[in-house]
Amino acid sequence: MSRQEKDQYGPTPHKDVEKKDNIYAAIYLPDIAPTMQQSGIRAEVLMAAISGAFPFPKLVKDNYERWSIQMKTFLGGQDVWEAVEEEYVEPKNLADVSQAVKKAAKEARVKDQKAHSLVQLGVDDNIFEKIAQATTAKIAWDTLENVFKGIDKVKKVRLQSLRGEFESLQMKDSETIFDYISRVLLVVNQLERNGEEMEDSRVVEKILRSLDPKFDHIVVAIEESNDTETMSVNEL
Repeated sequence: MSRQEKDQYGPTPHKDVEKKDNIYAAIYLPDIAPTMQQSGIRAEVLMAAISGAFPFPKLVKDNYERWSIQMKTFLGGQDVWEAVEEEYVEPKNLADVSQAVKKAAKEARVKDQKAHSLVQLGVDDNIFEKIAQATTAKIAWDTLENVFKGIDKVKKVRLQSLRGEFESLQMKDSETIFDYISRVLLVVNQLERNGEEMEDSRVVEKILRSLDPKFDHIVVAIEESNDTETMSVNEL
């Protein structure tokens, strides 16, 4: 692609020209891939970000729980999740340390930069403003967590609400057993994401005692033939 053709599209991709996204990827990927490769970001990841085809939906105001799970898995697959768990700190007097320490510091810095850029690429424009001043991957991640999950007091209120929702769950006449179990697990997953420990035995017991009465004979058969204390939800 000639320089003149590149100039036709401007120096960077822009959301106002979504129809040209794939063209941008084709134009700019060869130029910037070497730099991204030095940071350890694979070309296909970069191309996906340029074309708007990120591996999963970007973070917006109402999908944090799902996004955080997917992003954590994605960063783990890129071998940089540890940069989010432990904040990168530049060693003092780096010029005076051994080559081994310098090498380790450089590797940690590259991992942090890679994780940081992937987090930035994984949020929409409005959310990006909340982490624009973050200098490390951990600061960016913690900022998002605080924004969307709130302080401990808010989390406690959320947990209390979810606990009440869990205890009040009851199978509807129109539901199949499969659909009801899925609805229970949805609440269970939300509880666990907010720090609640949910033993399988507790969930199994809840499901069995909240089924429609027409399934009482099935519940009795399960309780007589199985140890519900050790049964998993998948075994129901």
